[in-house]
Amino acid sequence: MNDDSNSSAARASLEDLIQSLPPDTRLPSYRELQQRYRLSPATVQRLLADLSRRGLLVTRQGNGTYTAPRRLAAVAPDVSWQTLALGSRPGLGPDLEHLVEPAPADTIGMAGGFLDERLQPLGLLAQATARAARRPQGWSRLPTQGLPELRAHFAAEVGGGLTAQNVLITSGGQAALSATFRHLCAPGDPVIMESPTYVGALVAARAAGLVLVPVPADKHGVLAGALAEALARTGARLVYLQPRYANPAGAVLDPQRRAEVLDAIGRHGAFLLEDDWMRDFDLGPPSPPPLASADDDGHVIYLRSLSKPVAPGLRVAGLIARGPALARLRRGRISDDLFVAPVLQQVALDVLTAPGWLRHLGSLRRALRERRDALVAAIAASLPGCSLPVVPAGGVHLWLRLPDHCSDADVADLAAAKGVLVSPGRGSFAAEPPGSYLRLSYAAAEVPALVKGVSMLAEAIAACP
Repeated sequence: MNDDSNSSAARASLEDLIQSLPPDTRLPSYRELQQRYRLSPATVQRLLADLSRRGLLVTRQGNGTYTAPRRLAAVAPDVSWQTLALGSRPGLGPDLEHLVEPAPADTIGMAGGFLDERLQPLGLLAQATARAARRPQGWSRLPTQGLPELRAHFAAEVGGGLTAQNVLITSGGQAALSATFRHLCAPGDPVIMESPTYVGALVAARAAGLVLVPVPADKHGVLAGALAEALARTGARLVYLQPRYANPAGAVLDPQRRAEVLDAIGRHGAFLLEDDWMRDFDLGPPSPPPLASADDDGHVIYLRSLSKPVAPGLRVAGLIARGPALARLRRGRISDDLFVAPVLQQVALDVLTAPGWLRHLGSLRRALRERRDALVAAIAASLPGCSLPVVPAGGVHLWLRLPDHCSDADVADLAAAKGVLVSPGRGSFAAEPPGSYLRLSYAAAEVPALVKGVSMLAEAIAACP
């Protein structure tokens, strides 16, 4: 008797038998089933147990096995009651959700900012993960601020006399943004942001109930005079900037404006959240050091995350502050999720200190430079009605100005229908946008796909009403 060959056929026959019987009908005895399907007692017992787990049978102690009672026909669930219970909540629109969703396999992804797997240091990650998983402390509790060695590494990157004691490890950059907005501000407080800016920062600030105060920026970064005026007018105590390859426009804050920004922040007794998301993405000469390195009095809160240069799944970031602000952020973060998984922190440290990390950055920068240059050339050749206000010397995006008659949302929809995903610019503005823009990423597509994507984008723009 070969149970392996018989059990599959017996399972199907048993299911047919069960479906043919009325509810609460007793099945033949174990012995009868063994004989009918030529199975061993153990196999019959295993099949019946499996069918019971699936809800097709019920066993009554001392009385045999029965077909299960039929459930009434399923009624479509009604969740409409949740509309009243939930009410409305600002800041939780779909813009950020669209950016973080992986692009479908049959499309050209030029919307998100994460590196594709071909540019990720997968070998370094695999080795670091294997080592971290074997360490007993990888599964224990760490100091609530995070792994001391990782904190020291982040502090040393910034300089300016900062130490491990100034660093708080968070679950990625987005979590750090959310924590800063919620724990250093109260609902209804103003927060100043350069315009345009990172969609995720706008979403997090709105979700925290803050009032967004946009300040214009140009190809040299935020306008320092306008920033000082906004601080004086609103009394805001928090400013959010990306001085290095700002998302989405790609500007680097001009050296003279750096001093003016720090002066304005200091005079008005405000905090500056410096989001250094593109620290590792110089594609030419080195960009200026962080603003935090020139601040001794705790005005600058510095954020450095790893999901862009390493991999999206490495949700680890360093948030650096001085004085009472650090204590407020530490306690607030503990209330959010206690601490970051130690094994992830150890993986992050091992990758950043591995001998191959600098080699990885070198090859990454060469690949991104090639992609950026190819995308710029394709735009010049195929999109004569569009313009690039800045060709950034680093980062992973281009900020494309569309013809005045084109709607960014319409162009993005038409492009998506053709199979290329781009990000409409309106989501990057806290108020009404001054024109139509698209953010084009070269992080996740290789050169041939980028060139093809621009060609498809040209068709979408030509079809724009």
